[in-house]
Amino acid sequence: MPNRERSLSSADVGHPAGPTADDLLPLVARGDEHAFERLYDVVSGSVFGLIRRVLRDQAQSEEVFQEVMLEVWRTATRFDPGRGSANTWIMTLTHRRAVDRVRSAQAASHREEHAARLDPARPFDEVSEQVSGRFEQRQVRRCLSFLTDLQRESVLLAYYQGYSYPEVASLLGLPLGTVKTRMRDGLIRLRDCMGVTG
Repeated sequence: MPNRERSLSSADVGHPAGPTADDLLPLVARGDEHAFERLYDVVSGSVFGLIRRVLRDQAQSEEVFQEVMLEVWRTATRFDPGRGSANTWIMTLTHRRAVDRVRSAQAASHREEHAARLDPARPFDEVSEQVSGRFEQRQVRRCLSFLTDLQRESVLLAYYQGYSYPEVASLLGLPLGTVKTRMRDGLIRLRDCMGVTG
């Protein structure tokens, strides 16, 4: 225990408000539980906020939050400070987990819709509305597949998850100008694709 306290106090040097995620994550990677408790306090607000924005459901957000913090504890050794800040690494991991949960929920919903479609008692309007909605979703998914990875991720973050351009730039660890350019190019390609298929 004493060596843990010593390592943490060295991380506090130069930070009157306490250690940052960049100070703490390397200690967490070495198995320092006290550093993990401090890291939890430092990042929990922003991590939970991002998850809540993506999922919009309190109970699921709490579950994913716990999964994210467990993953931070277990995979802290994978953090490479040469590729960005600890906060960016944690928020990227958070975003990935939240999106995975959304996709999983969508897949379950599609299975339920498929089972319900087999029920002949459902009203025609409800069925036709679902078919039309699914067609549009398929069309958008198909068109998204024509974008580059960066264009697609930028568009999804901004238009499907409500992030501002500066927030997208921060999440992706890119300059704002690069994100704006990729977003513009991606939206032009999407528009053209939707126009052709529409």
